[in-house]
Amino acid sequence: MRSFRCPNCAQLVFFENSACLRCGQELGYDPVRRDLVAATDLPRCANAGIAACNWIPPRPGTLCLSCRLTRTRPADSDTDAMAAFAETEAAKRRLVAQLAELGLPLRSWEDTDGGLAYDLLSSRDGSVVIGHQNGIVTIDLAEAGDPHREQVRQEMGEPYRTMLGHLRHETGHYYWTVLVEGTAHLERFRELFGDERASYTDAVDRHYAQGPPADWPDRHVSAYATMHPWEDWAETFAHYLHIRDTLQTAGEHGIRVDGPEATLSADPGDVDADAEPFEGILAEWLPLTYALNAVNRSMGRDDLYPFVLPPAVVGKLAWVHRLCTDVS
Repeated sequence: MRSFRCPNCAQLVFFENSACLRCGQELGYDPVRRDLVAATDLPRCANAGIAACNWIPPRPGTLCLSCRLTRTRPADSDTDAMAAFAETEAAKRRLVAQLAELGLPLRSWEDTDGGLAYDLLSSRDGSVVIGHQNGIVTIDLAEAGDPHREQVRQEMGEPYRTMLGHLRHETGHYYWTVLVEGTAHLERFRELFGDERASYTDAVDRHYAQGPPADWPDRHVSAYATMHPWEDWAETFAHYLHIRDTLQTAGEHGIRVDGPEATLSADPGDVDADAEPFEGILAEWLPLTYALNAVNRSMGRDDLYPFVLPPAVVGKLAWVHRLCTDVS
């Protein structure tokens, strides 16, 4: 994420701010300029009240670029679900801003059908099937609650689970259909991730019955990624977004780590040629994660970045980087 300053007093402000805490200047995020601007005389998103949205819409009384991607939400009378909805929309705005920054296609202002959209549903009154189908990403708003999300994280044996990460993963499924499906890249995808034509239902049953293979850390970014090539893609895509966003945030705030040189734990021949353009990102990323983990340990906390990137995973991340770069 970029860093932002109040256009009136130059105080540092957060992406989520609707006003400067120092001078009181009203602020709004302009998705066209990709900046926080003085919003005193500008329209507010129609979700400003119910979702604390600080984005500027194209016209008064309308939804902003991020909020209009939400197709279904809870009723206003469901106060618990609406609180979770507001938290989820905040995470989605951060995701949408990054997708726009990368130049990945989003539904335009004029589109009413087709493209990426979200159903944000509450499982309090019935089960919610989380996932992606035909451009629609379905999210269980219970994920916005820390106790529920931590319980699921432990049950799934995941080292990391946040609403932002959850949204990045499920949205990654959509971008597989955009960047890979039906393109000349499909053959290379199958070489790296596996054949997506394998039965997804059988893969899910096998994964939950047998668990991941013992050697999964050598080839996948997470245990969940071993389930099926589609899940491997979604986990890798989400991880790529984690890396890019965190590095941008660190750079924007002048965080520099003069740590050991980042090198891959393999001979050059073991890493796919696609990894070469990604090596510069990796050379910044690994020292930063070492430092962040060391800081967390000094505070008696778990590692902020509990992952290891073997050469096979670096190759996949590099390929995702190549596809996203080609699009933008």
